[in-house]
Amino acid sequence: METTPIPMLDLKAQYARIKDAADAAVMRVIESQHFINGPDVERLEQELATYCRAKHCIGVSSGSDALLVALMALDVGPGDEVITSPFTFFATVGAISRLGAKPVFVDINPVTFNIDPDAIADKVGPATKAIIPVHLFGQCAEMSPILEIAEQHHLAVIEDAAQAIGAEYQGRRAGSLGAAGCFSFFPSKNLGGFGDGGAVVCNDAALAEKIRLLRGHGSQPKYIHKLVGGNFRLDTIHAAVLRVKLPLLDSWSSAREQAAVHYTRLFATSGLGNLTVVPKVTQSRHIFNQYVIRCDDRDGLREHLRRRGISTEIYYPLPMHLQACFANLGYKKDDFPESEKASLSTLALPMYPELSTAQRERVVHTIGNYYVSAGKLARRLAA
Repeated sequence: METTPIPMLDLKAQYARIKDAADAAVMRVIESQHFINGPDVERLEQELATYCRAKHCIGVSSGSDALLVALMALDVGPGDEVITSPFTFFATVGAISRLGAKPVFVDINPVTFNIDPDAIADKVGPATKAIIPVHLFGQCAEMSPILEIAEQHHLAVIEDAAQAIGAEYQGRRAGSLGAAGCFSFFPSKNLGGFGDGGAVVCNDAALAEKIRLLRGHGSQPKYIHKLVGGNFRLDTIHAAVLRVKLPLLDSWSSAREQAAVHYTRLFATSGLGNLTVVPKVTQSRHIFNQYVIRCDDRDGLREHLRRRGISTEIYYPLPMHLQACFANLGYKKDDFPESEKASLSTLALPMYPELSTAQRERVVHTIGNYYVSAGKLARRLAA
């Protein structure tokens, strides 16, 4: 039995392809001794703005801080409400709560896992200040109705595009559609740095200037503080590495898209159609930060794959409305049934540009064998 490990993500394979250029970029920064807000940060910001088709980009310390500083710049604070999804990474909701605002949840579309725009309007109230749609797993939320609701009620839209750099909605790039778009450069992202990093993009010059001010303790000039900001700066070494990677991003994302097409075809021919549901592409470009299936007996399948050297991950095992730290919001089980169903049935499979055809075939073959052994699949996969 083949047991050579198949990781969720192989960053060493990516590094091998860019080693010389990345090492040179890091050494350039070390030799310059410009570690904070150095020239590479400004150049990366210009390059990212162009890539995202936005007018402005501000590099920050993480995707979490990107959300936080965007909310701060839009004056979200105590007494305000922000509508978002409960099926997301903690940072989306944590940023709202850290500012003393109240997260207001809307359930997800069960096909895309993104916020259901049809349910947003009923949650808008006099205290609502903003909407944060999350472009989960690399596919944009249905933005047109969200933007229409925001315009009707004079709300800001902050896109949580942490997993979706380069994704497109009706030909427009993720992050460029709302008041601000927030990105993460955590190493596992399609564009990942050598540590934490993030960015905010926007089209409003005044908002961009305020975010720049807030990321450096609200100081301008030095030691003169106009606002209470924070230390949200992007390290120059990370910016230098990201500049090496950015020109390769589209080719890497295309490789992920091709891998997803292959996965989907393998599932279609495997006899697993009644036991698994594969991702559906509903927007003009899905960049597959993750390839997430729904499956029967998710936890048993995951253990079966683990024993055979195949890594998987669960995004996310407990929706935000059921997290202990948000108990004060008063939500309870069954309040958001689609999010709760997703938390019990979704499984992310290995996905990265270097993932080989043979590796993808082994993943699906091993899934099929699990259901054969459980008596749920009538025929065996081809050996």
